[in-house]
Amino acid sequence: MSREDPSALLQAGAARHAAGDLAGAERLYRQVLKRRPQEPNAHNLLGVLARQRGDRPGALHHTERALAAAPEEPVFLANRGAALAEAGRPAEAVIALRAALARRPEDPVTLRNLGQALCALGDAPAALAPLERAATLLPDAPEPLLALAHARREAGDAAGAAQAAETALARAGGEGALAAQARFLLAALGAAPAPDRAPAAYVRDLFDAFAPRFEAELAGRLDYRTPALLAGLLARSGVAPARRLRVLDLGCGTGLSGAALAPFARRLEGLDLSPRMLAEARRRGLYDALHEADLLDWLPAHPAGFDLVAAADVLNYLGDLGPALAAIHAALAPGGVAAFSVEAGEGAPFALGEAMRYRHDPAHVAGLAEAVGFAVAAREEAALRTERGVPVAGALLVLRRG
Repeated sequence: MSREDPSALLQAGAARHAAGDLAGAERLYRQVLKRRPQEPNAHNLLGVLARQRGDRPGALHHTERALAAAPEEPVFLANRGAALAEAGRPAEAVIALRAALARRPEDPVTLRNLGQALCALGDAPAALAPLERAATLLPDAPEPLLALAHARREAGDAAGAAQAAETALARAGGEGALAAQARFLLAALGAAPAPDRAPAAYVRDLFDAFAPRFEAELAGRLDYRTPALLAGLLARSGVAPARRLRVLDLGCGTGLSGAALAPFARRLEGLDLSPRMLAEARRRGLYDALHEADLLDWLPAHPAGFDLVAAADVLNYLGDLGPALAAIHAALAPGGVAAFSVEAGEGAPFALGEAMRYRHDPAHVAGLAEAVGFAVAAREEAALRTERGVPVAGALLVLRRG
């Protein structure tokens, strides 16, 4: 068969795709489309490739084109559903994934994707059946069980969540990112000791998945106010919003916090673990630079680089705040200011809650700050947001480096 034949080109592209040569695969898929513009398999595979690259618009475009040509094909429906879920459109994803399963009911990946989309919609009880089936169909894989553990936790079944997380940990062999995430969930459920911080891979994956609907969720359903509260406390503490400072927005997310910090900034930089959050932040046009890194790795490489370092709802993914406060102190110029929020707890320096975030004793945090060389300029209690109709108690701190 000639290499110019579309079927041969498609086969060759799929082989390169399977070998990890995404650029070579894309070139061949596009050659197919030059000869057959409506070829659904080429569009579907380009959709898969776009998802691998985190290109949500490309994934949506090509999965839509594939389905337009073959609307009953379960593989195309499954890929479309996954693309919709990754684009922050879980309600549409559920429709597509259920349509795929009506035609191919025992596909474990689609079952897992359906369960996770239902969780994203806040319907954890409905997610349990597809996730349990996915875990049964893939008896050696930790991924479906870890997703099932999260769904059971969200559905209020702490014992069942711990059982699934324990099995996921065993299936993961006790090593690697999935094992670390299983241990972290067990710690949040009170079934294992709390680590000093959330696994970086867990935080990155959490916010990568959350990025497309992050602002709508926070501003709408959760009444999120932390960036504005921090900006107000800074101004009351004598930090003028006069656009004079070199500002670092730690855990910048989509840039909601950057919008509150911009009036203080001559230069505004953002740092985040999540590439998809950073992609959203880039679209705002607020930042002079954005960096994808862990704050504990990045800050020590930038001594005295900033006049203001702010962290809105970021340090609640760290338990022991001593290393983070020392790193923030070192990244500030003399006289520089740190401003951040913590979720408030008492009775222990820090504790990991079932929501998988750390709560901190504000008095203990102030003591840690003073131990690394900060003076506490201001400290206020605040309701950071609302969860399940209940205000989340927190504290805001403004620290000054001598």
